[in-house]
Amino acid sequence: MRASLAMRRLRIGLIGIAAIALFGVVIMSLWNWLAPAVFGLRAITFWQALGLLILSKILFGGFRGRPGFGGRWSRPMKERWERMSPEEREKFRLGMAGRCGGRFAEASPDPGQRNPA
Repeated sequence: MRASLAMRRLRIGLIGIAAIALFGVVIMSLWNWLAPAVFGLRAITFWQALGLLILSKILFGGFRGRPGFGGRWSRPMKERWERMSPEEREKFRLGMAGRCGGRFAEASPDPGQRNPA
């Protein structure tokens, strides 16, 4: 069991390294194709491209993970849902149905499950 977990982590790590290298090559290629012709800038190396990737993540994207839909409010909403009585849940469903076109009127009791549409 531990060997398979270690192999899975190794595979994920190798895929991550390969993805970073691929992004670096893509950034370098795009930069070297566009920037000198459009802006008159110099061509960059692979390591400079990785530096640009890291800089852009810091400035524009951050390094936090990408949670599922509604990541910031899903946990507090789920906790709030669990504290509601069945009557409060039904009242909430009906209120959302009036605002959102009826989709929530048939919602499942578990907010983590999605309705088939």
